[in-house]
Amino acid sequence: MEFLFVAFALLLHSLFWGAGAAILLLPRRWRRFWPVFAAPVGLMLQSLAVWAGAYANLAGTDAYGRWSLALPAVLLLGATRWHPATRWGSDLARLAGLGLAMAGCLLGLVVPLARASPVLTTVSLGSCDAADYAAGARVLMEFARGERGGFLGQVEVVQVMSVDNFFDFWLRLNHFTPSALIALAGSVFGRAPFELTSLVTAVLAVAAMPMVFWIARAALRYGSRESLWVAVIYGINPLTWYAVFHVAMGQLLAAQAIGLLTWVGLEVWRRRGGPGAGWHWAGMLGCAYVLILGSYNFIILVALVPLVAFVGGQAVWTGRWRDLGKWALLVLAPLGLAGLVQWERVAGLAERLSLFRTYDFGWAIPGLSPEGWLGLVAEPSLSPFGGPVRWLLAAGVVVVLVATLVQTARVRPARVFLALSLCAPVLIGYGYLLLRGARLGTNASYDAFKLLSVFYPGVLAALCIWLGPGGDRRMRDVKWIMLVLVTALNLNLAYRFAIRMERPPLIVDQNLAQIRSLEGRADVASVNLLNSDMWSRLWSNSFLLRKPQYFRTHTYEGRLNTELRGDWDLRSGVIKLRLPRPDSFTLNPAVSLISTRSRYFLRTNLGEGWYDLEQQQAAFQRWRWMRDRAVIEINNPQAGPLRTRWRVFGIETLVPRDVEFWAEGRKLQSVRINQRRAGVIVQEIMIPPGNSVIELRTPQRLTAPGGGDTRLLGPMIHGIDVDVLP
Repeated sequence: MEFLFVAFALLLHSLFWGAGAAILLLPRRWRRFWPVFAAPVGLMLQSLAVWAGAYANLAGTDAYGRWSLALPAVLLLGATRWHPATRWGSDLARLAGLGLAMAGCLLGLVVPLARASPVLTTVSLGSCDAADYAAGARVLMEFARGERGGFLGQVEVVQVMSVDNFFDFWLRLNHFTPSALIALAGSVFGRAPFELTSLVTAVLAVAAMPMVFWIARAALRYGSRESLWVAVIYGINPLTWYAVFHVAMGQLLAAQAIGLLTWVGLEVWRRRGGPGAGWHWAGMLGCAYVLILGSYNFIILVALVPLVAFVGGQAVWTGRWRDLGKWALLVLAPLGLAGLVQWERVAGLAERLSLFRTYDFGWAIPGLSPEGWLGLVAEPSLSPFGGPVRWLLAAGVVVVLVATLVQTARVRPARVFLALSLCAPVLIGYGYLLLRGARLGTNASYDAFKLLSVFYPGVLAALCIWLGPGGDRRMRDVKWIMLVLVTALNLNLAYRFAIRMERPPLIVDQNLAQIRSLEGRADVASVNLLNSDMWSRLWSNSFLLRKPQYFRTHTYEGRLNTELRGDWDLRSGVIKLRLPRPDSFTLNPAVSLISTRSRYFLRTNLGEGWYDLEQQQAAFQRWRWMRDRAVIEINNPQAGPLRTRWRVFGIETLVPRDVEFWAEGRKLQSVRINQRRAGVIVQEIMIPPGNSVIELRTPQRLTAPGGGDTRLLGPMIHGIDVDVLP
């Protein structure tokens, strides 16, 4: 129940922030639709409040978060002068169906989280962005901009381009608004960032549904029920849920901001209300720009593309060149003002783009063919259906779209042109990035997915043009078939996502969260973060911001690899190293600390021959599969040798096989494993000064597990204990 209570409280919190401001910013004739715009305006206002607090050098949102609630309250009170509170009930009732749909979708997203953990926490399907956002949230929540203690001021570690401290990294280069929203909500509700990050992400997905509804209803002129259906499909769509469970907060924010920008830009072009009416939209345009600059600032370079395609195309067709110039002025002037307010974000654009050229961000995401654009995919990984099913679905979608476009163009050509403008440029860019990634062997498919995601509210509404009024009886039958098919397959994928996330591959469990306790220990002055996986390493960074930290590898933006100068090694993973007391201590079964100042200190590291760490969080189990030869690298910095005892346990195999233990080219022990977890290898080894290696080998041929897993696997190792003896 706690997950549900906090999730709905977060949604209401954002709507409260935006209600009064939306009424004040909307032109008079549109004020009764303020509930549609409350979410993006509220998110923008929260972001702006944290931005102002940072530049005022206040001590984080903990110092002013609850006091800041006076701002939306005053705006809501002031809005009654232009739109009396007596009308608000009917305004909300008009959109009651949308509200219920939002509540249902939020429930669907949050229930799997509640089933995954008995207490509030963050989970992920695979991306580590959640830990990055949470680190930014702690910075904005607990620190003033001028603070440079602990990790925040370690120039050699956190420097990125022109930024030399961790606070300014969030203001200038990284995704500021997502972290700002977590920070403000954390201060208001008294929660830590790791407790709120997944829930805030789910709220951002649901908060985009009103803009999807509005584009369908007010831009493409679908009926109310049809527009509500499009919003629901967005809310249960596998593309949306993929973003939520990968904690892709920036793209979800940008999606509703671009949706708002697109619709307002259309209204400015239509110039309803007589001369000068376009200026009445300046506030809403500014809201959209601030939200984009704060979340995905680089998307501002292409955010207007669908809008320009439509308006520019109409100007060319009708010869309205003068109107086009006025429209450009009306639409771009608020961007200039927003850029002045958030000048740091604009100034960081060139550096952000340079980072994209330097690093191949992301991972490979399956490309979507036409059926996938409507969410018709086979797996939560977004993999398509196999065999002829995919191509039959794709062909069916294309035939329905083309037939609808041809039929609609005869009676409503403007609607067809708008639909094409909303989706064609985006899909062309999406296809180009997919081909580029395939040709160069890069993760450009990740960029393609992000591009499609930020424009998805408009793309989805446009692809559902067959929902529009009109058409013969045959087309109406096709419409109902499409409604049933798309709804059923999207619900099926939502269910599969829910089942998958009940046992998430990545979670901030109690062992990981307990690292927070180290921040208050005076005897732990500085740490080398040697966690064996990126997820726990980034969360450790977030939990220990008041301590100097060092990394063996380039962990993420703002966390560079440097010399390991920490007083303690923080370790987690398959290998557990113990020194004689008091030179090491175990925080919990998953995390230990090793003193680098000890005369017994040595350092172990997994070398070649190991697959990535896997874990079952509910049972607190971790393991790694090895190939036929897996290396453990050892560095002994002492002047003399160190006596060690090794214990390899929890060995499993897919087929019966031998597991051999080798040291410096000599086989010391061999154990026969008959598939089930068994086998203990115990050896005392003298580790010489300098570098040396230990190896685990298996002489039998490696085994493919099947079920779509193409790896060739040797034994599975659950744990290796290494004790340095006095």
